[in-house]
Amino acid sequence: MKEIDIIIPQPYLDAVNKVLQKHKVGGMYYYEISGRGRGERKEVEKLVAPDSYMTGKRYIPEFHSLMKVQVIVSDTLEKTLVEEIMNSVSTGSAGDGKVFVKDVTNAYDIGTKTSGEKAAL
Repeated sequence: MKEIDIIIPQPYLDAVNKVLQKHKVGGMYYYEISGRGRGERKEVEKLVAPDSYMTGKRYIPEFHSLMKVQVIVSDTLEKTLVEEIMNSVSTGSAGDGKVFVKDVTNAYDIGTKTSGEKAAL
């Protein structure tokens, strides 16, 4: 079994979900995270106060919001799923996201007390 962690900008979440549904991936978790990558940081005007007027101050945003999607899949589905996710969300930009794949040695379902792939998938 493999755990696939997909870190993407929020607008890509729907495209990733469609790929997961297409391959009948049973469950997924997603949540908002904040972080930074190696991409170029551009200076922007800073908005201040409730009425959002420009102060003329400039800053370089260090962190931004992303989505992290986690799924557990069979070993045979890993490469297909990763390729389709990358093809569906890639624009060629450094800010498109990352995919990490980890081995899962075992899983346990607390309710049914099953283990292995039957519990995880």
